[in-house]
Amino acid sequence: MIVRTVLGPLTSIPPGEGRAYDVDGELVAVFHLRDGSVRAVSALCPHRGGPLADGLTDLRQVVCPLHQHAFDLATGCSTTGQPSLTVYPATVDAQGQVVIDVPTGAGR
Repeated sequence: MIVRTVLGPLTSIPPGEGRAYDVDGELVAVFHLRDGSVRAVSALCPHRGGPLADGLTDLRQVVCPLHQHAFDLATGCSTTGQPSLTVYPATVDAQGQVVIDVPTGAGR
């Protein structure tokens, strides 16, 4: 089962930054990229639990602020040898709200 969740207005995430959300018990990092698109991945770095929403992003990757492990935002794959992140479908609806889909029980 998929939980579709409206997180709030895209304007609450400045371009080039991320925010962490608890969605049905899952911590999800949502990024508002500088091209206006959004990406959502698991919020904790698999290396040591670093807060990925606080990491640096470009249009393709996020870098963990603790130990600089990098992850592809489209696939979740690590470019530095760490386990992959979970990627969640994320969109912006017609009202400018960020919407993500999280499978029930994901990561549990």
